[in-house]
Amino acid sequence: MIEDMVGKVLLATPSMQDPLFKDSVVLLCHHDDEGSMGLVLNQVQGISVFDILDDMGLCDDPLSNGKAQMKFGEQWVYEAGPVDTYRGFVLHADNTIYDSTMCIHDDLYLTTSKDILEELAQGKGPEQFLLLLGYSGWSAGQLEQELMENDWMIGQATPALVFDTPIEDKWALAARGIGVERAQLTNQIGHA
Repeated sequence: MIEDMVGKVLLATPSMQDPLFKDSVVLLCHHDDEGSMGLVLNQVQGISVFDILDDMGLCDDPLSNGKAQMKFGEQWVYEAGPVDTYRGFVLHADNTIYDSTMCIHDDLYLTTSKDILEELAQGKGPEQFLLLLGYSGWSAGQLEQELMENDWMIGQATPALVFDTPIEDKWALAARGIGVERAQLTNQIGHA
């Protein structure tokens, strides 16, 4: 088993055959002998954070509704993977602990409880966050096999990469962090 992968990003290489993960940057949130779980950081859905908060009834009063719409109307929800696509996650930099928060890395936290969404709807909560739906999952040994087949490279996750980098630049920035440029890669890596 490859150790210390939690908190790293997986960068899909040209040899990745699954079209769902083409050019993906995936934050690895869990990895052990039983499998792995990650969140795609560079695919958005056509729905805003405000839409989610409003659909959940968290912006019912007109004042909250207006504030939330102004703050989150142009902030998009991320499509984090093909598994359980209605399950929500909030990835944030603020180390505030909610009902269901886990530390992914020194500066990255993942919360799955509704209390963080309630705070966001009230204009509170973390300043830097991503709202993600779904996740990416691997069974025991599957991710290791994909790494041996050169489907992924492993890079460093930083708050700047996660929260400040435009989605179209995340792959290139993470790859540069490990000394790789896309032009250096082919889909024939590792084949004789």
